[in-house]
Amino acid sequence: MNRLKHLLSHSKVCFVIWCMIAAFGTYFCMYAFRKPFTSGTYSGMSLWGLDYKAVLIIAQVFGYMVSKFMGIKVISELKASGRKKLIICLILFAEVSLLLFGLVPYPYNFFFLFLNGLPLGMVWGIIFSYLEGRRFTEMLAMGMSISLIVSSGIIKTIYFMVQEWFPFINEFWMPCIMGLLFLPAFLLFVWMLSVIPEPDDTDKLLRVERLPMTAEDKRQALKEYGPAILGIGLIYTMLTTMRDFRDNFSVEIWNEIAPHWDKTVFSLTEAITGVIVLMAIGCLSLIRNNIKGFWGTQYLVALGLLISGGSTLLFHLQLLSPFFWMLLVGMGLFLAYTPIQVVLFERMIALFKIKANAGFFVYMCDSAGYLGSVGLLLYKEFFMKDLSWAKVLMQFSYLLTVICLLLLILSALFFNRKIGVKGPITGILDRMPLNK
Repeated sequence: MNRLKHLLSHSKVCFVIWCMIAAFGTYFCMYAFRKPFTSGTYSGMSLWGLDYKAVLIIAQVFGYMVSKFMGIKVISELKASGRKKLIICLILFAEVSLLLFGLVPYPYNFFFLFLNGLPLGMVWGIIFSYLEGRRFTEMLAMGMSISLIVSSGIIKTIYFMVQEWFPFINEFWMPCIMGLLFLPAFLLFVWMLSVIPEPDDTDKLLRVERLPMTAEDKRQALKEYGPAILGIGLIYTMLTTMRDFRDNFSVEIWNEIAPHWDKTVFSLTEAITGVIVLMAIGCLSLIRNNIKGFWGTQYLVALGLLISGGSTLLFHLQLLSPFFWMLLVGMGLFLAYTPIQVVLFERMIALFKIKANAGFFVYMCDSAGYLGSVGLLLYKEFFMKDLSWAKVLMQFSYLLTVICLLLLILSALFFNRKIGVKGPITGILDRMPLNK
């Protein structure tokens, strides 16, 4: 163990590879506890006049949303010594909930998907706490970024394969089986996270030391940067809502736009998207200057929004095939969503020397994002019952592009004023060599 920690502390290549694999694997396995149930269709089932699958998704997303609100406090105040135990307990709680989802008969088992979502929303923050505050954070977080993009599609493909091998397992038991299959791998990747060395002195100097936040730290951060955080939070809310909607109802959307779609399409579209986003985030990680990196992140967000809205317009005009529309709309979403989640707040803290951690800002945005996701699902079920899933995605894509670009411009104007004051300090730090 000591030799391993020595290697990770003295070899940058081994350190980066180890962290990327550990973060990717842990977050990928989390999806095996969260997403498999969405692969079922639950045909002919309903509750309170709602499609039962929509009820299940609303229940889990509501639990996930509550988890994000809890995470604003839990993740921002989390100490390094408690991370490993907490993340394992959260996953075990989620798996027990899936077991009860299989045991309790329909229609009473939807409640256990609420319980399943309740712990899972905090997993991202725990993983990212191992990676943030380092001069290579963007590069290290690429593992999480790719996992976020490809996991759901790959998990769906594995779900269908397991269902073919064991056709006697019904839709209510499949989520529990999938969780059990991935539990050993999850524990292995958590161990990999636990042996990652803490940030060194150069990391702390260039990216600011990340410590558990106090109530006063939170008030001060919101007082000084509240308007911009509100703007970014609204952008993130709309991106989260659309991303979650596309992911949860991808089977239904494909049934509408291409009835003879192949089950491997999930893995293919998300894998291509993952490679593109990986390259984009990788380019951001090469920018040493915090000011340039901060603006580069916002340019990437704008590009993603334009791709998402533009591809929807081309599909609407029948100039794009269903495959390329689903590919490009997803790619645009993740090109906008991922930089906010793993880069923007990291760079913001480093640029303005804020006494904070990224988890605090991300969880405030996430909690609002999943509130929006629940709202869209309820709105669709009660007020747009006759509208297809694909049309909801198209209409929301147009709305998202216009509103988010406007909010991004307003946030940029706010930050531009702040950089005018803080810029000279950042410039001195960015000229320091990285090999100290």
